[in-house]
Amino acid sequence: MASAKHDEGDGHDHGEVVTADNERRIRFVLIFTAGYAAIQAIGGWMSGSLALIADSGHMVSDAAALLLALIAYRVARRPVDGVRTYGYHRVRVLAALANGASLLLLVAWITWEAVNRINQPVEVMAGPMLIVATIGLVVNLVGAWILSRGRKGDSNLRGALLHVVGDLLGSVGAIAAAIGIMLTGWTLLDPLLSVLVALLVVRSAWSLVKESLRVLLQAVPRGLDARKAETDLATLPEIEEAGHFHAWTLTDETVVATIHVTPAPGIDPITLPALVANWLKTHHAIDHVTVQVDAPGALRRPAPI
Repeated sequence: MASAKHDEGDGHDHGEVVTADNERRIRFVLIFTAGYAAIQAIGGWMSGSLALIADSGHMVSDAAALLLALIAYRVARRPVDGVRTYGYHRVRVLAALANGASLLLLVAWITWEAVNRINQPVEVMAGPMLIVATIGLVVNLVGAWILSRGRKGDSNLRGALLHVVGDLLGSVGAIAAAIGIMLTGWTLLDPLLSVLVALLVVRSAWSLVKESLRVLLQAVPRGLDARKAETDLATLPEIEEAGHFHAWTLTDETVVATIHVTPAPGIDPITLPALVANWLKTHHAIDHVTVQVDAPGALRRPAPI
């Protein structure tokens, strides 16, 4: 008769610790971002700069994304219960997905506005544009530095950092456009550099969306070869067969897996869950493993439909 056992080594709590330091960093950057977004919006409107207006919209989007990230941390801190046995930590993955998607929408809007500006050029006041963009560069540099020093591997923090980096690139583009307009008088530099900045943001935004979808679709974590892990387990002297191996990311760096094994002749089946869990943790950094021990020969039989 088959038996299923759960072995984790460090206990059975599937909840994770939500890093208070990361939350504090995001809160601090949110205050800076929201405050500067208002200043940049006014500066962009007064100077007629699309680069500033686009970057202001980006800052507003970032402020919303940072607020969403903070809410995600608060929700994720809630303890596990009888219904949500893994807790609320995937809320952070949802927040990261929303951040990436909002960046892609913002890129589409910037590109649309830039095309309109190229077709119908408008006057741009390069002096005020340069001053506001320089202030924005300093604010974004500080914000990026604060977030980059947070806990690595947190997709929620990474999403917030990508938004701030996108803003930083926007400020650089606005500064370059302002200087170029001051030297040449060519106002088309403003929408052209806006598009360039938007294209630079696309790659990071799409990467964030793609990685979030991988987690939500329970794809095998990157760097883990499921078939090889299954085959390697079958070579252990205590195991006769191994199969039906599944692994997925719970959130961020936490990996969960299930596996079926049968004992080799003379091996006590009750020893296999701990053996398999320790081997997977050592070789593949899998945190939570559920091991089902089947009768000898069970894995050679076709699975029931």
